[in-house]
Amino acid sequence: MRLNLNKIISTLKHLKEYIFPVKKLTDKFKTISTIQHLETFIEEKSAHVVQTTLYGYIKTRMGFKHTIMFEDEKFLESMDIAKWNIYVVAVADCTFYSFSYLMSKKGLKKNDSRDVFLSVLARQKSNGLSSKIYNDGKTSFENRFGKINWQTYFQDDPFINSGNALYKWSPIADNLKELDKEIVLNSIKYKWNSVKAEFEKITANSHFDI
Repeated sequence: MRLNLNKIISTLKHLKEYIFPVKKLTDKFKTISTIQHLETFIEEKSAHVVQTTLYGYIKTRMGFKHTIMFEDEKFLESMDIAKWNIYVVAVADCTFYSFSYLMSKKGLKKNDSRDVFLSVLARQKSNGLSSKIYNDGKTSFENRFGKINWQTYFQDDPFINSGNALYKWSPIADNLKELDKEIVLNSIKYKWNSVKAEFEKITANSHFDI
């Protein structure tokens, strides 16, 4: 198989920098005091978690061969499907977590989580998010929304669904994924733990009386 080196380098550079065609991550969030700040945090941190865990898993499992796979159109299509399916669940998890935390700890009264979730997803339609994945994500969000205890959700393994989505959608053979399950789930859990720590830190002095 003859490799298109320029294409591989370009693809790897793109995936390394940002697996989603949205604005680059803000280097550091200093505070969250408005719903718009919160929406930006959810959008960017969800993308970062999916980016690092999905690409990291592919690179680790395939080794150098992962560069070859970027010449395979079916593999690239599988990666695209995987990233969006995982991202939609990650945004839902992060939305539920952050609203639950703010409602329980910071006096937030108005639950705009549905509007925030749909706003984040709507922006991604022009970036490649398909109508099917968008609609499936919306339906799943609505199903979960009615079952959440907003006062305790943030404490109850709030990111388990995006962990399961990473395991389910990663374009790796099922027999190999079974061997990697614990590692995969722990990798995304570690990333989300960092997000939680940062969120608690930057909202330490915040109070939402709205």
